[in-house]
Amino acid sequence: MAEELKTATVRIQRFNPDKDKKAYYDEFEISLEHDPTLLDALQVIKTTIDGSVTFRKSCRHAICGSCAMNVNGKNILVCHEPVKRHLDRKGRVTIRPLPYLPIIKDLVVDRTSFWEQYLRVKPWLVPPENVPEKEFRMTPEEVAALQDAETCIMCGACYSACSVIGMNKKYIGPHALLKNFMRVMDPRDTIPGERLEEVSGGDGVARCHTIFNCIDACPKHLDPTRAIETLRSLASKRRKLEEQRVERQKTLA
Repeated sequence: MAEELKTATVRIQRFNPDKDKKAYYDEFEISLEHDPTLLDALQVIKTTIDGSVTFRKSCRHAICGSCAMNVNGKNILVCHEPVKRHLDRKGRVTIRPLPYLPIIKDLVVDRTSFWEQYLRVKPWLVPPENVPEKEFRMTPEEVAALQDAETCIMCGACYSACSVIGMNKKYIGPHALLKNFMRVMDPRDTIPGERLEEVSGGDGVARCHTIFNCIDACPKHLDPTRAIETLRSLASKRRKLEEQRVERQKTLA
C-alpha cells in the first residue's frame, strides 16, 4: 500500500528546551514522487514548509553518521533510508531524536557523554617509542580481526539504543568498548593491560546485558557484543593472573 501513495505524512518530535515544557509532534505532508530519503524529506520540510525544524545533516559534508535519528522506534541513518520503507498503513512515519541523550533542539541531541566515553578508552594507537612506523608488520588475520572496529562510524546509534545507558550514564557503552577492543587486539599497541583495566571496572564490560540492541541499531551491521565478550574473557584472565601473582608473593614472603 505504501508504494502506491503519492504523499506521506512525516511526524517530527519537536522540543526547544528554551521555551517548551514538554515535547510535542508536528506533522508535515511531503511528495513521494522522486522516492525521497528521510533526510531528503527533512530538507524539503525545512526549506519549503518550516525553517525552524532543526536536525543534523553533516553527513553531506563527509561526516558520516551525524544524521542518526530514531525512526518509528529504531535508530537509523536517515540519509540511507527511503521514506516509503518506513511508512505505516496510514502513510505516516515518525522521527524522533536519539533516546537517552539530552535534546538541544528538535532532532538534535547533545552527544557529549558519547564522546566522553569514547575518549575515556584512549582510542588512539600507542606504539613503541623509537620504532619507525615502517617496521610495524601485521598479518592478514590480525588486520581482519580489527576490521569491524575500524568500520564503526561513531554515529551513536548503538549507544543511544543501549538499555544500560538508559539506566546508567557512566556505562562506557558499546561504541567505546568496540574501539577499546580494536586497540587491545592491535599488536602494535603497547598498553593493552591499561586498556583492559579501564574497561574491567563496574561501568565497563561487566555491565553489558548482551541483549543485542546495539547490533539491531548499527547501520554498518557490526556486532559489538562479540568484542565485549572477548574483552570480558581477557579481563578475567588478567585478573586471575594478577591474583596468582599476589598469592605467590605472599608465599615467598
